[in-house]
Amino acid sequence: MKLGFSTLALFMQSFKEMLETVEKDGFELLEILCEGPYWPRHLLENSREEWNIFESYDTTIFIHSPTIDLNPASLNPGIREETKKQLMETVDLAVEIGAETITTHPGMINRQDEFVRKYALQHSIETLIQCTEYAHNRGVKFSIENMPYKYSFICNNAIEHKMVVEKCGSGATVDMGHANTTGKPEDFFKIKNISYYHLSDNNGKKDQHLPLGDGNLNLKLLNNIEKGIIELNNYEGVLKSRDRLNTISV
Repeated sequence: MKLGFSTLALFMQSFKEMLETVEKDGFELLEILCEGPYWPRHLLENSREEWNIFESYDTTIFIHSPTIDLNPASLNPGIREETKKQLMETVDLAVEIGAETITTHPGMINRQDEFVRKYALQHSIETLIQCTEYAHNRGVKFSIENMPYKYSFICNNAIEHKMVVEKCGSGATVDMGHANTTGKPEDFFKIKNISYYHLSDNNGKKDQHLPLGDGNLNLKLLNNIEKGIIELNNYEGVLKSRDRLNTISV
């Protein structure tokens, strides 16, 4: 398995510091979380001189789009349009820094009604089709992530995730922690065109982002993975997960 981690674990560090950590600890992949100071619009307007650093390292770069306060499934057309704009700006950033794939969330509803969810699902697909096409035209892979098993989330199970990915013509990012909350994480391996995986653990009920082995995720499933991003909010947990993947018999 080619292994890397999300910059969530090194939040507020510079790109140079992140890439040095990747190299020092023997990782091959890095997923940049585009929140806060790494917001694509800010980087595109202010940080072009820093981008040459990516050419100095043999690291495959993925990008996780901004998702806070954004929603491609929103019933509010203004929110959808701003979400689409920011996703396309994330594509532009990926082109500039040579990122291979962009991952985004499919959205959610804020009112627990079946008819609201139906329309939200339709809006999500329409918005993400446009973003997938924009990314394709710019030579970047666009990938949609599955979400935890809650009614309010779009793509909260393998069947819906597969359907959305196929309708959008996108790749799929499979979050194994999110998948574990469905009780059937193995079903997500049936999805075609998987870009890579997010790796974390939990108790099967809540998305806890625990180090691998600290929850009840069946680690034998990870034998099927080619590219994995450890997604935790502290770097000690990243290294703990890496070491378990390297030593435990899965």
